Amino acid sequence: MYLIRLDDASEYMDVKKWYRIETLLDYYNIKPIVGIIPNNQDEKITNLYDYNPEFWTTARAWQEKEWSLALHGNTHVYLTYEGGLNPVNSRSEFAGVPLDKQIDKITQGLKVFDENRIETKMFFAPSHTFDMNTLIALRQASNIRIISDTIANDIYKMRDFYFIPQQSGKVRRLPFKLTTFCYHPNNMSSHDFDELERFIEKYQNKFISFNNLSFTNKKATLYDKFLKEAYFCVRVIRRMLFSKK
Repeated sequence: MYLIRLDDASEYMDVKKWYRIETLLDYYNIKPIVGIIPNNQDEKITNLYDYNPEFWTTARAWQEKEWSLALHGNTHVYLTYEGGLNPVNSRSEFAGVPLDKQIDKITQGLKVFDENRIETKMFFAPSHTFDMNTLIALRQASNIRIISDTIANDIYKMRDFYFIPQQSGKVRRLPFKLTTFCYHPNNMSSHDFDELERFIEKYQNKFISFNNLSFTNKKATLYDKFLKEAYFCVRVIRRMLFSKK
């Protein structure tokens, strides 16, 4: 089964591209997970797009049609060069940050959500990077117990948290029970939109929404652990080869 995840929704975003992805997904009745940056201070984003005063109205409209909204960090500003538990990248807003500061970040982000009447059950960090303190902070400062990230074949439970695997940045056939495709609409090209629509048209019946997922007490299997180790080994090898060029 397939999930669509959309990252970097905020008061600063490419409104036209987000409207295009929304129109596409609505046409095929696909309800994505949307990561919202509550206090966006990432200058790579805020300096590129105009402030959108209607953003939270749009977010509530997504919520009303059962799109699943997630807390996507707090400011989206990287504070360390660490990868934490899911070292997809070597930069993080959370991994390597002291627990008290992580608690503050979660608290501040959820305060903005509450002020704008946004409900969430899910978290995922900018650049996919978080650490054990992030889990502790979420446990202490929120009711969130679901994270969209890590490499696995299917949803698994660890330390009171359910992890929905996120394995690819674009649509493609992969040998997993559940695959999450992570898109950043702000950065999508026309080719990306066309490729996504062709895939959805072909495999429409395989897409599922967050509300239809099954959460059990299943732990990560040996296969899940193998997939994770293999994935990060390949990434390390690619980085080494790239650095030599």
